[in-house]
Amino acid sequence: MGFALSDMRLSSPAFANGAAIPKQYTGEGDDVSPALSWRNAPEGAKSFAVICHDPDAPLVSKGGSYGFVHWVLYNIPWSEHGLEEGTDKFTAGKNDFGNTGYGGPMPPDAHGMHHYFFWVLALDKDLDLPAGLTLWELMDRIEPHVVGMNRLVGTYERT
Repeated sequence: MGFALSDMRLSSPAFANGAAIPKQYTGEGDDVSPALSWRNAPEGAKSFAVICHDPDAPLVSKGGSYGFVHWVLYNIPWSEHGLEEGTDKFTAGKNDFGNTGYGGPMPPDAHGMHHYFFWVLALDKDLDLPAGLTLWELMDRIEPHVVGMNRLVGTYERT
């Protein structure tokens, strides 16, 4: 399938697509992950992964990637259709803060509005991946198994 958007839908009770992410889910607030839910997973999905990436961050790595990774979560079973607020379930990867788990929006002072892309990816296999993978390590392992994906975009501007 590649990385084309599918019929899956990702939403959050915390914010609508294109709307502001409430402060409690940011580095200026409680820094907890928002609840997420997805529907219309493709037939044959065996597991899910969730990531959050800020492409507006003014960072470019040696490998040519850009932006800032806030969350990498995987080994989510096919029977799940969402994540509770502040979840500590499933397998956490490494974010660009250098930690595992969720690290909320915290753009540089006076940097303006940033866009945060929350992605859900449906996989055709339960890969049982080890903890602590970076986004790029995860993508290397799951790319051949992605059968559906979609995103929810939230915004945040530091006060």
